[in-house]
Amino acid sequence: MMTALRRGLLVLLACVPLFAQAAPSAHEVIQQTTDQLLADLKTNKERYRQDPSAFYDALNGILGPVVDAEGISRSIMTVRYSRNATPEQMNRFQENFKRSLMQFYGNALLEYNNQQIRVLPPSGKQDPERTSVGMEVTGRQGEIYPVSYTMTNNGEWRVRNVIINGINIGKLFRDQFADAMQKNGGDLDKTIDGWAEVVARAKDTQAGQQAVGDE
Repeated sequence: MMTALRRGLLVLLACVPLFAQAAPSAHEVIQQTTDQLLADLKTNKERYRQDPSAFYDALNGILGPVVDAEGISRSIMTVRYSRNATPEQMNRFQENFKRSLMQFYGNALLEYNNQQIRVLPPSGKQDPERTSVGMEVTGRQGEIYPVSYTMTNNGEWRVRNVIINGINIGKLFRDQFADAMQKNGGDLDKTIDGWAEVVARAKDTQAGQQAVGDE
């Protein structure tokens, strides 16, 4: 009896360090993901330039687990369209969205040239379920671009939206989706299948707005 008790206590004590390891905070998730992404890019940048598909796969492996693709997809589609979508359509749009998101950021990351990226420390009391994480990206000429990640916590912190230099990417995509639905005569399948083109237009819109802001 005493032997079994001692063994039970030893097992419990061995598990204590595991329980003591708190889940990473929202800021830690962004910092760790950024560090991992830049380290991978530094090692494989030239290979990725020659093989973009390998880069997008790597991005999905690093960013995929920390991006709430399902939540963002529903937000982009909005209740107006998602309530009439089948599970197959929602899954297809989510996959198309993830792929286009990796391309959207991947092309920009390939232009990264050791500029400074700094995750800002948290300020004030943090909401345990929803918070923002700030970041500053310093450009080649010393210009600073603010980035803000909206993070939600459903057991673990994940990215729900991004605002880059004042441009709300979630809103931009929502507007683009609604515009595509109108142009496609309300054909959800056509809009889902053409989402890559929609994202390309969103990227052009972002670049245009950035150019105006730099003038």
